[in-house]
Amino acid sequence: MEAHRISCQRALALLVAAGTALVAGCGASSGSGSPTPDYAKALKSAPAPLAAIYTQTNFGARPAILPGGLDALNTELAKLKGTPVVVNAWGSWCGPCRQEFPYLQQAAAKLGTKVAFLGIDTQDQDAAAKTFLGERPLPYPSYSDPGASVKSAYHLVGLPATFIYDSAGKLVNTHEGPYTSEPALAADIQRFAN
Repeated sequence: MEAHRISCQRALALLVAAGTALVAGCGASSGSGSPTPDYAKALKSAPAPLAAIYTQTNFGARPAILPGGLDALNTELAKLKGTPVVVNAWGSWCGPCRQEFPYLQQAAAKLGTKVAFLGIDTQDQDAAAKTFLGERPLPYPSYSDPGASVKSAYHLVGLPATFIYDSAGKLVNTHEGPYTSEPALAADIQRFAN
């Protein structure tokens, strides 16, 4: 009987350890471990319309979740006509969104002087989104979309989703699901954002 109790305790200890590792993995902000880019340095030569976007986050130093949802996003897209735009729909609760974030960080640092980046934080709470952005800063703001209007407007099945608009303001590419690498995201931006 004593041996059975010890065996059960060991099994329970192994399950707790495995569960702790699983929870830690699920909560990790990225699997890549890549450092946050120095946005101020990378984006210092951004033209005025793009610099105005990046100053809303103090070049990634301050998380920016802006009100207004899809309407505010559309207003910003209209102001950016003449510049290609990448819009990423995400949520802090979304595991694939979290995995994709390092690729957005790198692409924004590399391409953000020629292409505008914006986010739309979907079905999320602002506090949770700001906490996540504190861990994985972006140099651009996201618009709060708690009612998921972006999902119905773009007929999305799930998140994340990335939309690329050309310089004429036309939606030219929709990518549903996470990008699996920064080169894949950059390739789509280079191909469609002109």
